[in-house]
Amino acid sequence: MTSEPRKRRVWLRLSIATGNAIQFATLLLGCFLLLAAGRARFTGLAVSEMLAGLLLIYLGCHAIAHWGVGRSLGIHFCSYTVGGTGNPRAWPVGLRWLMEHVPFFGVQTDRASMERAKPVAKAIMWSAGVTSSAVVPSLAAFWAWRSEIRMGKAVFLITLIWSVGTVVANRSPGGDCFKARTALKS
Repeated sequence: MTSEPRKRRVWLRLSIATGNAIQFATLLLGCFLLLAAGRARFTGLAVSEMLAGLLLIYLGCHAIAHWGVGRSLGIHFCSYTVGGTGNPRAWPVGLRWLMEHVPFFGVQTDRASMERAKPVAKAIMWSAGVTSSAVVPSLAAFWAWRSEIRMGKAVFLITLIWSVGTVVANRSPGGDCFKARTALKS
């Protein structure tokens, strides 16, 4: 067994326009499912819609946040990728396999654009993804709880714990928080 970090498994490459469209649709569908869960008459359906909606929101918010914030700061991007987490070793063994097999979006920066970007712009762009992965699902889960969806409070608390884990996992080498700190040091 090697001590070298594993590279992210990329299953698919997409244009920026296609990736943005898919992620935007994923976020909209996630919001729609949360709204439907709030109106569902059957507990099982409401809980299923809530969980599916939160998962879609979690999967759809990270890479598009990098892209949106990066573009606003003058950073250009080449493509999106779909694959497992880019930082599997940051996750505990029990979650590592899952995180390597969930279809996460990634966004590929333009090398020349990154070289021209100021360190603060790079740090903000890197921080945007992990920040959105922690904040957006937490807000959505809070909304589910306050909408009195069955099990909403428990799901909100679990989402808060997951969000803390997401930030912690991204502090290790290869994670977005680590990349942001590294950008500020250069």
